[in-house]
Amino acid sequence: MFGIESLSGNALAAALVGLVLVEAAVLYVGYGALEQLVGKYVVGLLRGE
Repeated sequence: MFGIESLSGNALAAALVGLVLVEAAVLYVGYGALEQLVGKYVVGLLRGE
């Protein structure tokens, strides 16, 4: 998919670790934005307000 299949050994490991870190950063930002948009509404809904 990203062309990392041709890598081997340490280069493959470094590429996979890099991809996982990028994915984690994207999810962190995405869930933070989602929480900013609907967080107060959901908390209010759970509290019955």
